[in-house]
Amino acid sequence: MLRFLTAGESHGRGLVVIVEGAPAGLELTTATVAEELARRRLGFGRGPRMRFERDEVTLLAGVRHGRTLGSPIAIEIANTEWERWKVEMSPDPGEAAAVLTAPRPGHADLVGMQKYGLSDARDVLERASARETAARVAAGVVARAVLAVLGTSVLSHTAALGGVEARAEHRPGPEDRDRVDDDVVRCADPEASAAMVAAIEAAQRDGDSLGGVAEVLAFGVPVGLGSHVHWDRKLDGLLAQAVMSIQAVKGVELGAAAQQATLRGSEAHDSIARDPSHGSGGGFRRGSDRAGGLEGGMTTGSLLVVRATMKPLSTLSRPVLETVDLATGESATAFKERTDVTAVPAMGVVAEAMVALVLAGEALRKFGGDSVRELRRNAESYLADAANVAHLDVAAP
Repeated sequence: MLRFLTAGESHGRGLVVIVEGAPAGLELTTATVAEELARRRLGFGRGPRMRFERDEVTLLAGVRHGRTLGSPIAIEIANTEWERWKVEMSPDPGEAAAVLTAPRPGHADLVGMQKYGLSDARDVLERASARETAARVAAGVVARAVLAVLGTSVLSHTAALGGVEARAEHRPGPEDRDRVDDDVVRCADPEASAAMVAAIEAAQRDGDSLGGVAEVLAFGVPVGLGSHVHWDRKLDGLLAQAVMSIQAVKGVELGAAAQQATLRGSEAHDSIARDPSHGSGGGFRRGSDRAGGLEGGMTTGSLLVVRATMKPLSTLSRPVLETVDLATGESATAFKERTDVTAVPAMGVVAEAMVALVLAGEALRKFGGDSVRELRRNAESYLADAANVAHLDVAAP
């Protein structure tokens, strides 16, 4: 099993992630992690923090000479602003520069203060911040390395932003990563991209924010990841939970779920055909991808499609949201931390990482292997058997 744990606060000394369960022999370098973290900072509409924030990566454990050892991997992402925040965020006893008592609507502030019995909203917002997703993206680099052994890749693009939708015929392929990242809003449709930029500029002038949809595509996913046997091992459920856990994501769609709800059954499902050349599908291919590469809680070997819907960010440049000052009980205006007009393009990169982590975890559960060689051998043997499913008898010795 692949599992990970993140620690750290937005303005603390740094973030740390520990990844356990990765096989020995994966290629992993500081530069690879730093490159992926730089993708998370992409996107027109981001605030000034993205212009001066740098992710200083240190591989603390589990890697030697660019390859994983099979032991737990520890990655640190240092906070380059720590000197400005070391008094405010000191782990040792001290006085805060300002106690934040007017929780922001749409954030974890108030509920977190109530749940943990806290009187300063900073004790909540520092951990609830989307800055934590940098550690997830770092963990996702390990997951991508696992998937690469199986010939699987993951890519996201901005499918909708501020009411503008990209055209379906512009959906990118696995070779289009650089082209998507080179676009200012990570949209594969040039016409939609220009309209998205205009929508962002309009919201920026008004001091407002925008939400949207990032679509994550996984190519070459082996058939049979997940399970129909237990509710908590169904892959669609695991993917939905993982992507929904991203800050400000309020909805997850698998395949063409919303469209399927409007169709008759005769129009909504994917036909099956024999195709010996389709290796990831075990010799079978679907005629369409309405199911998003998932049936019965398991991957079909077809294109995996996960769409993440992000709400408009809750912190606005012009503070118009009302709240209550918990120190006085009086109405107040919500305080403002630095914010973006939109973070949908960056959220797509985080969603990529979460999808990769789920897929890699289920691949390791399915195929096992303490080394890359063993993992590859097990997967190849399984897919060869899957192509002969009509001749298999699981009850036979």
